[in-house]
Amino acid sequence: MRFARLVDGALEATVVGSFTSIGPRVRRRLDDWTPLGDIGLAGRTVVLTGVTSGLGLAAARQLAANGAHVHGLGRSPEKLAAVADEFRERGWPFSSGVADLADLDDVEAFATDVASRFERIDALVHNAGALVSEVTTTPQGLELTTAVHLVSPFVLTRRLAPLLGAADDARVIWVTSGGMYTAPLDVEAVTSVPPADGFDGVTRYAQLKRAQVELLSRWADALPEATTHAMHPGWADTPGVVESLPTFHRIMGPLLRTPEEGADTLSWLVAAPEPARDPGRLWLDRRPRSTHRLASTRRSVTDAAVSQLWDWCSAFAAPQS
Repeated sequence: MRFARLVDGALEATVVGSFTSIGPRVRRRLDDWTPLGDIGLAGRTVVLTGVTSGLGLAAARQLAANGAHVHGLGRSPEKLAAVADEFRERGWPFSSGVADLADLDDVEAFATDVASRFERIDALVHNAGALVSEVTTTPQGLELTTAVHLVSPFVLTRRLAPLLGAADDARVIWVTSGGMYTAPLDVEAVTSVPPADGFDGVTRYAQLKRAQVELLSRWADALPEATTHAMHPGWADTPGVVESLPTFHRIMGPLLRTPEEGADTLSWLVAAPEPARDPGRLWLDRRPRSTHRLASTRRSVTDAAVSQLWDWCSAFAAPQS
């Protein structure tokens, strides 16, 4: 155990060793990981956003292969149909709903549809994401990255809380990013629409991922119906990385994790017993991790700032009249 902790700590300190494919390949042996196939999910329903490609599709396959009914959210009817065809051929239960997380009206409609289909859900996974190069506003006047990563998942969690409460061991999982380690919590920035001039989509993405993680501390009290976690997948070779970070992908390509390696901890968090005993944590490769690497980001997180962000998000999730 001590040797495993030392090696794991050394990997984590290097960043590259931790975040690339080196991390899971070493840690799988160090910690003698339980194969995902041994974690039974028969009879469980998992709502998963961003299900048509990358980490979301890899996780959907892992979960469905273990017996879960995956209900996916995606923007493209054609891509959702392709996933449905694949899962049907494999004998895996799958259903879906079309929604754009950039539009809160779509989110509300999706939540209503889920409530009409299921008596309970056992896990809600917030995986969908967006990294954009220019400022885009949503129909509700939000900056798109803020809507997709923060407000819409917040509203969806609130709306589906009764269904989570109907499950015996519900989980809510936020897929974040190691990029958040570079970003302080900046409530004013993430709650406003930035000027188009000088907009940096990568910085914005990291700020929203930081915001996701810092709200974990509030979900435990606000959502007693479920155990809430965040995880980051390390650096995985996904279509989103190819499109949004082509230079990074070109340089790091040989070392990037496969989508399956990136999604492993996500799928493990859905039903493994260990996370239920250690809620409200950030995970990588099946171990809880610190949410900070820099003193500057740690100093940015105050009770007042987290409360301000929580209250701002809650206003969008107020009961509909």
